[in-house]
Amino acid sequence: MIAPSSTWFTAEPRWGWMIVAYFFLGGLAGGCYFLAAFIELLGRREDWPLARLGYLIAFPLVVLSGLLLTMDLSRPLRFWHMLIERNTFMPMFKAWSPMSIGSWALSIFGLFTFISFLGAMADLDRDRWPGLQLLRPTTLFSRVVAVVGAFFGFFVASYTGVLLAVTNRPLWSDTPLLGMLFVVSAASSSCALMILMAGRYGWTTPAVAGLHRMDKWMIALELVVLVAMIVSLGSAARGWLNVWGLLLVVLVVVPGLLLPLLAWRPGRFPERSAAMPMLILFGALMLRVVIVYASEAI
Repeated sequence: MIAPSSTWFTAEPRWGWMIVAYFFLGGLAGGCYFLAAFIELLGRREDWPLARLGYLIAFPLVVLSGLLLTMDLSRPLRFWHMLIERNTFMPMFKAWSPMSIGSWALSIFGLFTFISFLGAMADLDRDRWPGLQLLRPTTLFSRVVAVVGAFFGFFVASYTGVLLAVTNRPLWSDTPLLGMLFVVSAASSSCALMILMAGRYGWTTPAVAGLHRMDKWMIALELVVLVAMIVSLGSAARGWLNVWGLLLVVLVVVPGLLLPLLAWRPGRFPERSAAMPMLILFGALMLRVVIVYASEAI
């Protein structure tokens, strides 16, 4: 007989929609910034507007995700206690605490997204922002910011899954693959969001075509990682034998993974169609809903 998971006895953290939205938007922010930095550093000149678009997207998403995370606290006004020691008012970093690491990573990433956001704004209207030309994409300073910011963007995109894995909750702590699943999902959904926005402007640059190819590979990888995660749960996988397991298939696997993989063939959907990116974004959001609430329901 296979021994049951040792996490079944724990109390649920009672996370609601704000944490789910934080997981989703934080992943998008990290993914869009990482893609924008990659395009800025390695893309062609005609691809630079796409990099600028990624920076313009990332900063508002970071702000919104940070607000959601703060508002979910029992005492939102004390969020600064995660960063500053209340008696000495000195920076406080706890290397052993996932919450402390995540708070600092999100704050630092927010700073870099803000710098890149200002640079993108300066690039849009050079006459209005003459003092910010140093921050414009493709300058040396902007490239340095992009490299460091991309590191923190990747961390933020994967951190939410790792945060769940280090809790003592069923389904979350019974697999080592949640962090990988979340970062791959963030990559595919971020590609979809940038493709969606690029389509609104009618952009057909080489980088947009590259995002289409990358998204197909990320969706396929996400499906593989999802299956591997369920297998890795062992006997704890019985936690999916309920309505949440059904919703995982109906709301995540079918619309967010299988349909895009099947329909994204040459001639099936026009490159500017919003249907595919919307399906992928919906599936990514539902993935976080199902994973959070499936464990909460135990």
